[in-house]
Amino acid sequence: MAVKTKRRYSPTTIDLTGQRFGRLVVLHRDGKRKNGNAAWLCQCDCGNRVTVDSYAMRHGSVRSCGCLRRDNLRRLAEINPAFMDMQQRGAAALQDQHGVSYASLHRGKRNRSGVIGVSYDRATGRWCARLRYHGKYVLLKMFARFSDAVAARQAAEKQYLGR
Repeated sequence: MAVKTKRRYSPTTIDLTGQRFGRLVVLHRDGKRKNGNAAWLCQCDCGNRVTVDSYAMRHGSVRSCGCLRRDNLRRLAEINPAFMDMQQRGAAALQDQHGVSYASLHRGKRNRSGVIGVSYDRATGRWCARLRYHGKYVLLKMFARFSDAVAARQAAEKQYLGR
């Protein structure tokens, strides 16, 4: 007669079975590993099941199957009349009357180069110049020098935007 034993994990694996993390309740360990960490099958309060990395759960970066984010965005959208207007207008709301993306026209708060559409890529150590026109990149090129990237962006603006 076979004796059932409790499931055993490696000595470094923390057993999370039955614990709650936000909207997720851990059901059991999934056989897979994610990012080198143990993966757990979880049941969300909304009914979905999702496999989650144990490190992300324990440190609070994953608290639901994605429904928490959708609920928060829906709640914020309901109190923001500009967002509701944008939804009614559809994708055209993200572009000006010439089909140019607003992100290509306005300097974002994270822009550190000081020039719209020019950014520094730390991984390659190069400058990137971008311009989207009618939903497609008409300029997406890397440069060794900042001045070359700015010149390329300005040339593309002149060609496509008439600036």
